[in-house]
Amino acid sequence: MTVSLGFTTGQIVQEFYVDDDSDETLREAVEKSTGEKLVDDEYGDVVDGAIVWWRSDDAEEEDLADLLVDAMSNLDDGGLIWVLIPKPGRPGAVPVADVEEAAKVAGLHTTSAASVGPEWAGIRLTARSRNR
Repeated sequence: MTVSLGFTTGQIVQEFYVDDDSDETLREAVEKSTGEKLVDDEYGDVVDGAIVWWRSDDAEEEDLADLLVDAMSNLDDGGLIWVLIPKPGRPGAVPVADVEEAAKVAGLHTTSAASVGPEWAGIRLTARSRNR
């Protein structure tokens, strides 16, 4: 079962660290639900959401916090960030606690976790509103 991560029609979603092991079915589901192509990490305009594919060999926890700050730089108020990690026991698996700690360092809130495909789990993050 694959979910679309809750993105809706017309939303622009930026993607980070996509690689050969990324779930193409999930990527296609997001594009189908938004009606828009996913944009890469070089995209320079405002986005409605972000997807970060994160594996244990991508970097250290502190680097994930830096990447989350980068992902927030284009994020519109109320936008979602999903950190997608390999499920436990899969190559590149990352402890959920590492993602939660990186999110906290980056000023994000963990709101939920979900199985998003056969190989991937997702941790949904939200940013604090810039209007405060």
